[in-house]
Amino acid sequence: MNVTELNLSDRCEHFSCPERSVSPAVYILLYVCSAAVVLLTVCGNLLIIISVLHFKQLHTPTNMLVLSLAMSDFLVGAFVMPPVLIWIIETCWIFGKIFCTFFWFIGSFLTIISVYNVALISVDRYLSLSHPFFYMNRVSVRISCIVIVSDWCVLGIYIVTLICFTGNFTGSVMCPGECFLTVNEVWSVIDLVVSFIFPLSVIIILYSRVFLIAKKHATAIRELNNHTRPQTQKITSHSMKSERKAAKVLGVLVAVFLACLLPYFIYSLLGDVIKLQIEIIHKLMMVVYLNSTINPFIYALFYPWFRRCIKLIITLQIFQTDSSLINVLS
Repeated sequence: MNVTELNLSDRCEHFSCPERSVSPAVYILLYVCSAAVVLLTVCGNLLIIISVLHFKQLHTPTNMLVLSLAMSDFLVGAFVMPPVLIWIIETCWIFGKIFCTFFWFIGSFLTIISVYNVALISVDRYLSLSHPFFYMNRVSVRISCIVIVSDWCVLGIYIVTLICFTGNFTGSVMCPGECFLTVNEVWSVIDLVVSFIFPLSVIIILYSRVFLIAKKHATAIRELNNHTRPQTQKITSHSMKSERKAAKVLGVLVAVFLACLLPYFIYSLLGDVIKLQIEIIHKLMMVVYLNSTINPFIYALFYPWFRRCIKLIITLQIFQTDSSLINVLS
């Protein structure tokens, strides 16, 4: 969630929550659908977290980054999506100023963490394809975990600094029924660069490079397949195919992420030019958070190992002795 400057002082004096214009049946249906979205987000990402943590075969540098992304998505589903959905349905913030402050802290932090997780995944895929020997020898699970923890800590400090020292919740008194954070122009630009422009540039540039490298690998694999090869060449071909497949799947994840993020990013970039109603801004925020719901379905669709893990978790086989050693990649 990008923290942007919003001029709401003229709304405070006469603001009141509008009356609902929907029927009770539609109102109930909206809450049921919202609860289903939250449940899918929480449970789907929890399955990813359990899978990567439990099965030792999945303890790879790339999967540690996937775990970090699933953790941020899980927290979005648990702590951010429920108040946003209620805010959209009620067209009014009903939780008060204290929870509004917490909402902006956790929402801003988890959104920027998700963006940087995807950027780190892009870096990981780029290194694995462009510098495979360096990647195999230098990038380990331990290194990935150190980078992830450092990333969470640094971004946490940044968000605390931004909100505590530059943020203001619609003046000294929050508008009744509203929950918006204002920052001065300088910090608004800084936040836009740190939260969106820099990480999105990294994601787009590196995945463009990954796409070109994957095409070269595909050509090399076809050439290897056209000749009789020793076993070492067969191993190389299989390794290249695996890396290309991983890059392709994570490329889909990045593409969906960008599709969910760009509408709100464009609004943040052109907020002074594009004047939108508050309700539309809420929906753009919700589209960003819906990415956390979609990610587990991407894993389930493209990763056979994730489907096997789901089966083992649901059937409670993970509680058996040595279940962490089960081969889920075959």
